[in-house]
Amino acid sequence: MAVNAASTKDWRLSWSKRAQLAAIAGLGYPLINALGHTLRWRVEGAQHYDTVTASGRQPIMAFWHGRILSGTLYFQRRGIVVITSENFDGEWIARIIERFGFGTARGSSSRRGLRAMLQLVRDMEKGKPAAFTLDGPRGPARVAQPGAVWLARATGNPVLPFHMEASSKWTANSWDRTQIPKPFTTVGVAIGEPLEIAGDTTDQQLEAARQELEHRLRALEDRAAAMIR
Repeated sequence: MAVNAASTKDWRLSWSKRAQLAAIAGLGYPLINALGHTLRWRVEGAQHYDTVTASGRQPIMAFWHGRILSGTLYFQRRGIVVITSENFDGEWIARIIERFGFGTARGSSSRRGLRAMLQLVRDMEKGKPAAFTLDGPRGPARVAQPGAVWLARATGNPVLPFHMEASSKWTANSWDRTQIPKPFTTVGVAIGEPLEIAGDTTDQQLEAARQELEHRLRALEDRAAAMIR
C-alpha cells in the first residue's frame, strides 16, 4: 500500500503519544504473533478464496469488526489492504498489522473516507486483495456499511464474507464485543461464497446487495459457531 503507518506525520503527536505508539506496536506484535502460533484453525469454505484468485481477480474480504484479531492472524502475509482510521488507535493498529503483511489505507467512513476508498481501488487495480470491517469503525455492531459492495462495483472484484469463532476466548466490553482467542484454542473459520456486484449495478440494487451481505454474515456466524461445538 502506498500509504502506510510511517507516512502519518508523527509531528502532529506529542512526545508522550509518539512514545506510546512505539511501545504499543513494539509489544503488541510479538504478543499477538506468539498467540497466533498456538491457535488451531478449523476452516470451511477455503476453496472460495482460491476460486476468486484463480479467476485472475482478488477478493474483497468482509467481516465484523469484533473479529479483527483472529482475521489478522489467519489471513496474514497475503498483501491484503485495509482501511485504518487517522487517529491514535488507527495508528498503532496500522503499525501492528503492517508487520503481519497487510497494507493500509488511511481514512474512515467519517473522515477522509473517499480518499482511502480511491486508494483501495488503485491497489486492487494493481492486483492486491482488500478487506473491510463491515460495521467499523464505530458501529452499530453487526450492521453492514456499504463500503465493501461499493468497492466491488467499482473494481469488478467479488466480496468474500467470512466469520470466525474461538472455542475458548475473552470478550472485550466494547461496542463490537471484540473476541480474543485464548492460547491453544480452536478457531472456526467459515468463508462464504463470493458475492458478485456488476459494474452497472444501480444504487438501489447496491443497497439490496448490502442487505444480502449482512444476511450472509449472520449465517456464517452460525456456521463458525457450529464448527467448534
